[in-house]
Amino acid sequence: MNAVSGYSGGGKSMIASFEDGSAPSFELYGLGFEHKHLPEMQLYSNLTRRPIFIPSVGNYRQGMLVSVPLQLDMLPGKPSGADLQAALAKRYAGSKYVSVMPLQSEATKGGRLEPEALNETNMLELYVFASDKYHQAVLVARLDNLGKGASGAAVQNMRLMLGLPEA
Repeated sequence: MNAVSGYSGGGKSMIASFEDGSAPSFELYGLGFEHKHLPEMQLYSNLTRRPIFIPSVGNYRQGMLVSVPLQLDMLPGKPSGADLQAALAKRYAGSKYVSVMPLQSEATKGGRLEPEALNETNMLELYVFASDKYHQAVLVARLDNLGKGASGAAVQNMRLMLGLPEA
């Protein structure tokens, strides 16, 4: 799994280094395999093994791309990219904040995705990029790391728990 976010979620010292120009254009962190979100990722994903998660930060204030590469022929049932996209579309049908985008394949124009398109929103877009030729796929989530980050998720969950309407 890989995640690239804007620097705004990185804490005071990281924010300061990017805003004063002393930070690099891009960097990896969490290389000690102890990122603070690993336990919850393992728990909520029902993983029996701790995931490998080395996040990175880009030289932009906010926005995030999280990607999960998959060898499709190693998954139970050997699904295709279309199968993954259909399962996600079914799971999130009718969701106000999560959009499952059309299947992206080798025929997709450009093959690129930028991280800032959902800034200032509570939206999350899920993509499946797939290659039938190589039996591989990459699941990608695009979100605003501030709007859909931990604090935004906490407020959304609190509203759900209290029976308040979605905001």
